[in-house]
Amino acid sequence: MDRMAYVAMTGARQTELAQAVTANNIANASTTGFRADLHGFQSIEVEGPGRTTRVNAVGEVFGTDFQPGTVTTTGRDLDVAIAGSGFFAVQSKDGSEAYTRAGDFRVNAVGQLLTAGGEAVLGERGPVAIPPSTSITIGTDGTVSVTPLGQGPEAQAIVDRIKLVNPPVQDLDKGSDGLFRRTDAASSNADANVAVRVGSLESSNVNIADELVNMISLARRYEMQLKAIETTEENADSAAAMLRLRG
Repeated sequence: MDRMAYVAMTGARQTELAQAVTANNIANASTTGFRADLHGFQSIEVEGPGRTTRVNAVGEVFGTDFQPGTVTTTGRDLDVAIAGSGFFAVQSKDGSEAYTRAGDFRVNAVGQLLTAGGEAVLGERGPVAIPPSTSITIGTDGTVSVTPLGQGPEAQAIVDRIKLVNPPVQDLDKGSDGLFRRTDAASSNADANVAVRVGSLESSNVNIADELVNMISLARRYEMQLKAIETTEENADSAAAMLRLRG
């Protein structure tokens, strides 16, 4: 009976963790470029000294859904969406190279091109720097051009090109900050085949209906596991009572 209680207990705990993953997906349903996390359950034998009959129910995030989100037109010059596969290269807060599909860029007070999360957008020569200008234009190949202050359109000049990469998705790992990094910690080379759509943004790929159904299913599973623990306790009490009667 203790084995039954152990499996139900570990299952209930892991179901709570799976609910957290589902809740995070739902919370990011409107986050630009967000990729939903996938989770599943498996049974793993408990290792170490003691009896080998114990099984631990484990729920874990086993990957990311890389299906594209919906691209919508915004008309904003600094809104950019990846056309097809690929990623924007950014410099994460720890200084490492990371990747994102979120192209809602902005320029801060010192002229850095940043993501909405505050990461510096990388170009051919490091973080993209925008000089004082009256307009900023991003081309379909990621080229960033500006019109300097006090000059006309004829003075437009290229200042950098956004680093667009396309590493194999199986080589990417999603961090707690929502950014992707290569599992080998290496940097990716720019891919000239990756193009962007200017004045557009890619939405999250979270399917709200599926996530809500999954949340209900996990809630019912949790209730079932708690019921199994209660049943185990009742069986143990009944067995103890029978032994007392026999004594």
